[in-house]
Amino acid sequence: MKKSRVYEVAKELNVSTKQVIDELKKLNIDVKSHMSTLEGDNLDKIIKVFSKNNDSKTQNKKSALSNKNKEITKKKDNNIDNKKKQVKPNTNNKKNNNLEEKKQHIQNKKNNDTKDNKNIKKKNIDNKKKQSQQNPNKKINDQHFKNLQKSTPKFKNKKKHKNKNVETSHINEIVNITETGAIEIPETIIIKDFAEAIDVSVNQVITKLIQMGIMANQNQELNFENAEILGLEFDKEIILKVEEEVDPEEIFEDLDFEDKEGDLKSRPPVVTVMGHVDHGKTSLLDRIRKAHVTQGEAGGITQHIGAYTVRVNDNKVVFLDTPGHEAFTAMRSRGAQVTDLAILVVAADDGVMPQTIEAINHAKAAEVPIIVAVNKIDKEGANLERIKQELADNGLMPDDWGGDAIVVPVSARTGEGIDDLLEMIVTVSEMEELKANPNRKAVGTIIEAQLDKGRGPTATVLVQKGTLRMGDIVVSGLAHGRIRAMFDDKGKKIKKAGPSIPVLILGLSDVPEAGELIYAVEDEKTARSYSDKALNLIKEDMVKSSSNIKLDDLFNKISDGSIKDLNIIVKTDVKGTIDAVQQSFIKLSNEEVKVNIIHGAVGGITESDVNLATASNAVIIGFNVRPSQSAIDLANHEDVDIRTYRVIYEAIEDLEKAITGMLAPKYKEEVIGRAEVRAIFKVPNIGSVAGIYVQNGKITRNSTIRVIRNDVVVFEGEIASLRRFKDDTKELATGYEGGLGLVNFNDIKENDIMEAYIMQEIKR
Repeated sequence: MKKSRVYEVAKELNVSTKQVIDELKKLNIDVKSHMSTLEGDNLDKIIKVFSKNNDSKTQNKKSALSNKNKEITKKKDNNIDNKKKQVKPNTNNKKNNNLEEKKQHIQNKKNNDTKDNKNIKKKNIDNKKKQSQQNPNKKINDQHFKNLQKSTPKFKNKKKHKNKNVETSHINEIVNITETGAIEIPETIIIKDFAEAIDVSVNQVITKLIQMGIMANQNQELNFENAEILGLEFDKEIILKVEEEVDPEEIFEDLDFEDKEGDLKSRPPVVTVMGHVDHGKTSLLDRIRKAHVTQGEAGGITQHIGAYTVRVNDNKVVFLDTPGHEAFTAMRSRGAQVTDLAILVVAADDGVMPQTIEAINHAKAAEVPIIVAVNKIDKEGANLERIKQELADNGLMPDDWGGDAIVVPVSARTGEGIDDLLEMIVTVSEMEELKANPNRKAVGTIIEAQLDKGRGPTATVLVQKGTLRMGDIVVSGLAHGRIRAMFDDKGKKIKKAGPSIPVLILGLSDVPEAGELIYAVEDEKTARSYSDKALNLIKEDMVKSSSNIKLDDLFNKISDGSIKDLNIIVKTDVKGTIDAVQQSFIKLSNEEVKVNIIHGAVGGITESDVNLATASNAVIIGFNVRPSQSAIDLANHEDVDIRTYRVIYEAIEDLEKAITGMLAPKYKEEVIGRAEVRAIFKVPNIGSVAGIYVQNGKITRNSTIRVIRNDVVVFEGEIASLRRFKDDTKELATGYEGGLGLVNFNDIKENDIMEAYIMQEIKR
């Protein structure tokens, strides 16, 4: 007896899976999902239903065409009759009447505007009179109140606005006058603004401060305690202004809205690939989109989020490739929130691991369907049934065991099962009925963002609503600007991107936060106003300075109680990594020590980072970046601890060991020299050789080399050859030139920095 699954029947009948399920329900045939099996009478019944529908559709089309021809003939006859009967009207009277109506409308509008203006002015005067009568004993007189309302900040080179009424009071935004006449001020206020608020000269305020033993100028900040004392000196009552807490998301809430059902159109599904580290997520995606992302990643581990568009038959599917290590929880969580469907990759020879369970929880929290891709089924030791049992134990019951979880065996290496997986993705997406309105201002999510030396701030945006166009003004948190250029996932320049399409954009004022929403707005002024509101919410934390700390002696200082807080400065090569690093480090806090991330930014480690570490007693941790030579020299002078890592979990392990007193390295990295690449030579059968100039220290034959480009590590490995002119040499000293080749690396460029280091044994 023939058996077929629901989605297979739909495919044969050339209709959607949802239509088949709806018709089955009408026939009282119970099916759980598109994976349910149909056989015998049930299969015959559904085929007959759609066969009848096709026949009736054909008949309806014929009758509709016949009726349409009749209507066209009838319409022509009516038009001819109407033209015969039509009499030319007197247009002159009509024109005159319209003109008189317009004149009368304009006159009425003028009269109403004049009355309204008079009424507004009268109301304002009455209100001011009432206020002065209600508070006869207030300490601030009416004249001062008027001055306060009129006062504007005095900036140099200030442009005069054509409409004077548009100017707003700078002081009135900072301070507030209560009904009792007291002056409300924030926790800190500029001395010049304070003087203006209490209606005295700046010199008088500064004189009083000197008498109090405080030396300050008009542009310095005054704290509330001193402002309160000064107020008493000038017979003014000063009270603290309590700022209302504003949710950052509320700032932008008016830029987003729900679309009408009639405006929605179908959009491609966004699929997130999740799973445990090294289970083959990126290799699987490589097989699907026939590209090679794995090459170049540190240790074969995906470090950043990528978004790629793939065509499956006549359908587009967008894949988000997320890092698999648990340190990237925040990034993966963010990926799950913008996705429509999750592909959970599980290695057939390894099974369900802690990160696999974590990925399941993220997908369930985001309420998205899950398809399990059991990878590496071609490997020895692969056990599909064991994987299914482990999935069932963790709340994912396989479909062939009577559950809802679709399990597809695949091999990223051989390509086996890939077509089945893609078919499942399209089928499940079809069931979800994914829609968005493309005809509105765009709203999207920042998937990744970084600072490019040549192009400035760049951001990968996944458009969720509307259409994003080149030239649009956009705002995302503190960043805003006009889109100067847009590129698709293949690097091709494009002019617009609709819902579910990932694009790289240029033209922002700053590097936005990964995971932030991005909005298209009317103009630059609007964008700037939104980013200014977001900026006002950010308050800088002042950190007390003390003696500098190093990870090696951290445990001893924790034990004797001299360290309560461990301050860390994080520098990474891309913005999205900062979130993951912060989350992981903060989790290491315990009862004895609190881990604080006082600064996180994109780029190499600079002198300003070292200065901040000195002032705040912080350790600098760099992920895939290196310090500049000036930063190294300053760190040595200031005794600041700089730690650099290529893979994030090594940093987490070191920090964890330092806190628990287990960090006792046998070897320590010692940088012995730096050289600049001045020229590139192509050598047959060998590859690229760098012509280098040793800037400081020395380059030795047995040292390990880091290739640094724009303060970011692009390669780390062994020296293949080191020459002085045509002769092999054991080392090149400062000021000498030579040739240097690297093992398995040819992508050397002029101006690259070669940093040589050795691992020095440390006596215990």
